[in-house]
Amino acid sequence: MADISLDGAAKTGTGIGRRLGLVAERIVWPLLTLAAALGGWTLIQQTVATDLPGVGETLARGIELFSDPFYIAGPNDQGIFWQLLYSLGRVLAGFGLACLIGLPLGLLIGTSQAASRAFTPFIEVMRPVSPLAWLPIGLLLFRAVDPSAIFVILITSIWPVILNTAAGVRAVPADYVQVGRVLRLGRLAMFRRILLPAALPYVLAGMRLSLGTAWMVIVAAEMLTGGVGIGFFIWDEWNNLSVPSILVAIVLIGLVGIALDAAMAAVQRRLSH
Repeated sequence: MADISLDGAAKTGTGIGRRLGLVAERIVWPLLTLAAALGGWTLIQQTVATDLPGVGETLARGIELFSDPFYIAGPNDQGIFWQLLYSLGRVLAGFGLACLIGLPLGLLIGTSQAASRAFTPFIEVMRPVSPLAWLPIGLLLFRAVDPSAIFVILITSIWPVILNTAAGVRAVPADYVQVGRVLRLGRLAMFRRILLPAALPYVLAGMRLSLGTAWMVIVAAEMLTGGVGIGFFIWDEWNNLSVPSILVAIVLIGLVGIALDAAMAAVQRRLSH
């Protein structure tokens, strides 16, 4: 009995140790990292960049902004919630178009050598182009803020969808394709029932990268187009010399980016098998 008790106590101790390790991994270490970042911010503000707002000033400005995030005082003077909502709408529109166009094109490139030879040089030339280089083209084509911003998001976030989808299709085992041929599946049925499900992890990874790219691009696009949006909010606050507002917006952009990535990761876990 003594041996059994000792064994049970050892197992209990191991379980407690694992739980403590899990708490340290998920709570303590992130809090320590945050404290170090805030300490570094305070040190830089007090020694190198004295014009940089401190933690307290930025926190106070954040409380002020979020105390009334829904106000509308004019077409270009709206609460931070509306600024964020406009940006998210443009991002989701551009991301949706990138998926609608990129998925079929990626499937085509992944299954056809001729299509791969035709499109790959074009993609490799277009992919490294800065998003800001596309903005004048968008304004020239559409002559309006929203479609221009959506165009820039589309043209810069479509490449991960195309490339990952094509890579996923190429990685499908040849046995799967043989089964489709034995079952006499047509081309569309082959795509829908074999190639796309087998390549789905690659497709979802590409969509996740695409959404992250779209969220990064929108800030730069809105800075130059104006109107309502989180990017325009940052530029407007810079013109008003309100640096604490800019820092609050930067933190908000990061938090929304984390939320978008977490949502795509959840979809990826749910659908990948």
